[in-house]
Amino acid sequence: MIGALAFATQAPAAGAGPPAAVTTPAAPPVLYDWFEYTGRDRAFDAPLPDGHFRNPILAGFHSDPSIVAARGKFYLVHSTFTYFPGIPVFESEDLVHWTQVGNAIHRPDQLDFDGLGLSRGVFAPAIEYHEGVFYVVNTAVDNGGNFIVTARDPAGPWSDPVWLPEIGGIDPSLFFDDDGRAYLLNNDEPEGPPRYDGHRAIWLQAFDLDTLQPFGPREVLVDGGVKPEENPIWIEGPHIYKVDGWYVLSNAEGGTGPQHSQVVLRSRDVWGPYIPYARNPILTQRDLPETRDLPVTNAGHADLVEGPDGRWWAVFLASRNYDVSHYNTGRETFLLPVTWEDGWPSILPPDAPVPYVLPAPSWMARPAEQAPMTGNFTWRDAFDAPTLERAWMFVRVPRHDWADLASHPGRLAIHPLPEGLDTLGNPSFLARRQQHLVFEASTALAAPATGIAAGMAAFQSGNHWYFLGMRRAGTGALELFVERATGVDRPVETLATQVVATATDMRLKIAGDEGRIAFAYATGDGDWQWLLRDADATVLSTERTGGFVGATLGPYARDER
Repeated sequence: MIGALAFATQAPAAGAGPPAAVTTPAAPPVLYDWFEYTGRDRAFDAPLPDGHFRNPILAGFHSDPSIVAARGKFYLVHSTFTYFPGIPVFESEDLVHWTQVGNAIHRPDQLDFDGLGLSRGVFAPAIEYHEGVFYVVNTAVDNGGNFIVTARDPAGPWSDPVWLPEIGGIDPSLFFDDDGRAYLLNNDEPEGPPRYDGHRAIWLQAFDLDTLQPFGPREVLVDGGVKPEENPIWIEGPHIYKVDGWYVLSNAEGGTGPQHSQVVLRSRDVWGPYIPYARNPILTQRDLPETRDLPVTNAGHADLVEGPDGRWWAVFLASRNYDVSHYNTGRETFLLPVTWEDGWPSILPPDAPVPYVLPAPSWMARPAEQAPMTGNFTWRDAFDAPTLERAWMFVRVPRHDWADLASHPGRLAIHPLPEGLDTLGNPSFLARRQQHLVFEASTALAAPATGIAAGMAAFQSGNHWYFLGMRRAGTGALELFVERATGVDRPVETLATQVVATATDMRLKIAGDEGRIAFAYATGDGDWQWLLRDADATVLSTERTGGFVGATLGPYARDER
């Protein structure tokens, strides 16, 4: 069996407690033969010129990127909130071709997300490397506060969290100075009472690498933002880089929505004072027309890295919208070059749109068309591997071993749990990111036993989702249905039903086209039959639902006995 321990392929770190006990639910399994996802976005249609790459470099919900260069490669981490395994670790040689090698949160006993809303949990990780050790600092919002995990190998195992109880706020990061001293930065409330909603400060404190704890005086580096007289909001996501003797402090500002931006300050001393750049912000999309074609919005939360040729690059989050403000693919990871002028970095000129295609890093050896996480592609999982593909996630940490690749080789067996998609625990739903505005997701499965509803879900939060499912009718026939949830305290709707003669094998399909979504079925090898077309896909939009995640898709089964 796999499931709660599906991704815990590395041995636990020394001193880690035993894995949480798991049991197999008694519900009869639902057997899935394969799952396939295809994306067809217009933004990716144009041929890619030689020596160029596409944005975003990681399509779909990969928010709050942080990057480090180490051992001749680059490593990238992202927020996953209450999805598990958490904080994926990606590896690349050229900043364009990325492969996930592990997760910083990969054991069930590292963190507990039960009872948390989907957009709580782990926020904005920051990764650094120093003298053979990788460090990820992070905030477990509503379930512990700030913590640090470490590893010798970015693929894992990663340590248990070491908590930082004296540090409040969010978005911690580490800075290692030339003399070996380490410092912890983070966002927190200002020294006195906040003057307005969103008034925050960036703090700095020395950090002990032996105890993994901050020590000594804690000082404010930025109070409010780069123009405090304008009451700027949500200064956060701080990083320090030392370049030509300058300590360059880079921060997100304006909140992670349409007013998002990146600003920089610098000082000759790590403790400041820090002077803002006269040409801030160095990245934003807030001044562009809302009605522009193929808009990229929400740009900010950048982290900078130097390449082997001495040129700098920035990874940052942004969103690809439709109908002006909606986006189902969440906050994605983009890449742009950084230019330096008079010791100041800049990512994008004012009023310039984030480009979808641009020249690649000089050392990129492989064609960018082969990059696995961007462009239009088809991804298929035949469920014939011994463990789940890394693209799959659980909603919160599984407490039961309900996902099984061993008992029916070549098929995924889901042992249905009674929890619905609205649970604050772990439903028996395997989640894969929606990475395109226009997509199809399909699967083949055996008809479930009596008392079981099974199929696939399109999921944005516990209160916003679609379920294309089937169950046994009283006659032994199959009833196909589409359920929809559209908000807190609103009843789940059944939008369509269809009874078909009992079939051993079924295929199901969900097709999305920006703000519209459709649902189809087929018996055996028969043709697709539409069960529901032209339904409202803005139900799956982050703009409509709130929070910080994008939509996910995948197999879902529910014990209704």
